[in-house]
Amino acid sequence: MVRLTGTISRLGKCKVLVIGDLMLDTYTIGKARRISPEAPVAVVQVLREENRAGGAGNVALNLISLGIDVVLVGRVGQDSTGQVLSQTLADESVDTRGIFCQQGFETPLKNRIIAENQQVVRVDYEQVTPLPEMLEQQIIEALPELVQGVAAIAISDYGKGFLSRTLLAAVIEHAKALNIPVITDPKGVDFTKYSGTTVIKPNLSEAYAAAGLLPDASLDLAAPKILQMCNAKILMVTRSEAGIAIFHDDGTRQDFPVRVREIKDVTGAGDTVLAMLTCALANGLEIEDAAQLSNVAAGIAIERFGCARVSLSDLARRLLESDVVNKVFDEMHLFALQHALKDRPYIVLGLSGTQGMTSSIFAGIHRLTKSSGSDLVIYLLDAKPDEDFVNMLASLNDVRFIILQSNNLNSLCEMIQPSEIHAVVDREMIQLSSLPELLKLSPCC
Repeated sequence: MVRLTGTISRLGKCKVLVIGDLMLDTYTIGKARRISPEAPVAVVQVLREENRAGGAGNVALNLISLGIDVVLVGRVGQDSTGQVLSQTLADESVDTRGIFCQQGFETPLKNRIIAENQQVVRVDYEQVTPLPEMLEQQIIEALPELVQGVAAIAISDYGKGFLSRTLLAAVIEHAKALNIPVITDPKGVDFTKYSGTTVIKPNLSEAYAAAGLLPDASLDLAAPKILQMCNAKILMVTRSEAGIAIFHDDGTRQDFPVRVREIKDVTGAGDTVLAMLTCALANGLEIEDAAQLSNVAAGIAIERFGCARVSLSDLARRLLESDVVNKVFDEMHLFALQHALKDRPYIVLGLSGTQGMTSSIFAGIHRLTKSSGSDLVIYLLDAKPDEDFVNMLASLNDVRFIILQSNNLNSLCEMIQPSEIHAVVDREMIQLSSLPELLKLSPCC
């Protein structure tokens, strides 16, 4: 059984505050069929344009996809870009009370020109603009109200000038007073401005730069310098295809490899890690489990185009796929199964090991999956199913998942309605009209 499928059942509904630089990511998508007569560059015929929240906004949207309520704190300018960005976030149910408008500030915009699924060029409209003292004080005064009910705080620093030392100190101080963990994705080489953060999460190059070391130096030398510099409990270093390394303030180190099928676009992968890490810690998970889930989420994100959002369903499916022999679900792991089956057609078949596996039952199983194209979920009617029978079912390619000894099939099917419900009664496969008919056949329900 994949241990993390049980772990994600602890990822419940909670509230998180995200603070950092906001920007709008636009994608101009088209086809490149010829070279310009004016210069040796491709001519892109535009087919469509997309707007997505970037920076701290992307962190917020990833958290929303993970089922977390988000309060977002940042700034926009008095421009159309700021209006589009604010509306995009509000449409996604992000609490935008903490988004402040700054006069004379240009909302950062990154426009990516895409042709034939390849990024041709990126055009940036942005400048580093310090946060005015008056607006800084206004945000600090709003913090007590904004942090109410928050289980964790994520700091997403893109170095655009919003996160001043004074504002960072105020955020971390409020968090400490309320015993709220702070997870920081830093920028630049001076990590002292994040002093007091719970977890500091730089990438490999940022870690070496902050520690004042060359890239060929041992990461074990950089870690204690960074932990001391920002007075953090945990340093998490993301190392691309090498995975994640965690260093604790007691000197211990842990490494977590990452599995990636195909790297398509690393854009926003750091945001995905920050969101997953914050979600896990907000729900009380240990840093080890949080790091492994973050690795899985990052692996999914970089297999997709642009700033991808990873949901609990994506996470559950990937965890289950990582161990192809893991088909059997008990009570503890049903949460993962619920999300793995979300928005996917599936059929439930009730079986009892006491009836054995006849040729007609075997043919019926194959017929169900072949005719419908749906995933087949076997629900074992026996209170204590025979282990050999379970293993035999698990060996069948037509069987996607097996549920045993569950009192929660009713709630499972209410959340994700099966397209069909069948049962084997007196060695004959019959279709049932409702779930209660199947539950009546089960002695454990």
